[in-house]
Amino acid sequence: MIDFKNAAFMKLKPINIADGEKAVSMMLVDGETVISAFQTVRDMVIFTDKRVISINVQGLTGTKKDYTSLPYSKVQAFSVESAGVLDLDSELDLWFSGLGHVRFEFKGSFDVAAFNRVLSKYIL
Repeated sequence: MIDFKNAAFMKLKPINIADGEKAVSMMLVDGETVISAFQTVRDMVIFTDKRVISINVQGLTGTKKDYTSLPYSKVQAFSVESAGVLDLDSELDLWFSGLGHVRFEFKGSFDVAAFNRVLSKYIL
């Protein structure tokens, strides 16, 4: 489960959507599609058209995994911050009703404004 007191996913880099689908295929409901997928060194964050799924890889071998599903229907507010000259990372903040705040920090030249438009279709 995500620790909402320290809920930050740092340095997410985009990965192939097919890899994201493979990682969460057993969790998807009928008609649900993956819209983007990201990875840190070991963990993954998958954005579908219905929710955010975080995968926390645990242990030395990485066979134990924690899956947390955060439905867009529980998002009360969201914010994006684009990359700057010195700060090259962009950020997405989501506030979930009854749960708290989660921050996603995207590595490099990720177009967070375009991603915000896509997510807005599902959140608003």
